[in-house]
Amino acid sequence: MKLIQILLFAHIAIAVLLLCTLGNAWVPPNLLGVLNLLSLGFPYLISLYIIFTLFWIVKRKKFAIAFVLGIFLFYNPIRRWINFTPKTENLKSVRDIKVITFNVKYGESGWDKVKKYIMDQDADIILVQEKDTNRALKQDMVKYPSVILKTKHKIVRQEELITDKSRGNSFYADVDINGKMIRIINVYLEPFRLHKSMLKFEGIGKEGNKINTLLSHMTPTFKAHENQIKKIRKAVDLSPYPVILAGDFNSVPNSYEYYNLGKDLQDAFLAAGNGNSSSFHDYKVPLRIDYIFSSKSIIPLSYKVDNSVQLSDHYPVIAEFLLN
Repeated sequence: MKLIQILLFAHIAIAVLLLCTLGNAWVPPNLLGVLNLLSLGFPYLISLYIIFTLFWIVKRKKFAIAFVLGIFLFYNPIRRWINFTPKTENLKSVRDIKVITFNVKYGESGWDKVKKYIMDQDADIILVQEKDTNRALKQDMVKYPSVILKTKHKIVRQEELITDKSRGNSFYADVDINGKMIRIINVYLEPFRLHKSMLKFEGIGKEGNKINTLLSHMTPTFKAHENQIKKIRKAVDLSPYPVILAGDFNSVPNSYEYYNLGKDLQDAFLAAGNGNSSSFHDYKVPLRIDYIFSSKSIIPLSYKVDNSVQLSDHYPVIAEFLLN
């Protein structure tokens, strides 16, 4: 087999794997969890796909046209990682609400520093994940295991959404914002409980066992996410008010979690963000797992992943909205 044929076969195989990631919109992890694993590799797969496509263009191969057209199929999946065409115009110079979501990793960098940073943002809605809620909290905070909400506005009602003994935890709070009711949902899906040693290369002979260890952690977690998503979606679908859904999904774009939690909602990053959206930096690989979604009647004006601070293994995510 000629080298050109081998490269063409590899390119087609990458294209097939990329197409499989689109299946996460419909195929649940309990049926085929491997598709979610593919979503983790999307940035690398699409990079290889584009490199191969450029190679065929340089070689002036006619079939390069088909691969170029294929890139447009993955236009939105690419934008979920790196957005270069935000849709929103500057509709209003003064925002209605500012939202921050931040996984603080139990304040390991110093809770006083974390608290100061959060308060300096002067946000209307503060969503925190991995907070040690055994400590005393003020009365204006909604309190559940490891996740909290703080707001300047009146909380009318609240309810925990994940009541089993899983490590994931989510709740909603209906908030009166200057006479407009908004349902705020703080999402913290089941964590993977991985550590860096699982990702270190220790020789070819040991990689098989390491892959099995990773799969044993990740596959059950994907399945747990599916059950948690059903409970969260119920709070979205039955909400009598517009919704802001945000937090730590422990899942990347193009995953089952992303497609199903974001169903009928808009990703504020796609609407108003720009550049790289990676929010988890501890593993030194591009991982976007923190999000802010909203109902279509809540218009995103700005979106920022604040990578200027490293008070956790996550970066804070901040968005501003106009209430329509």
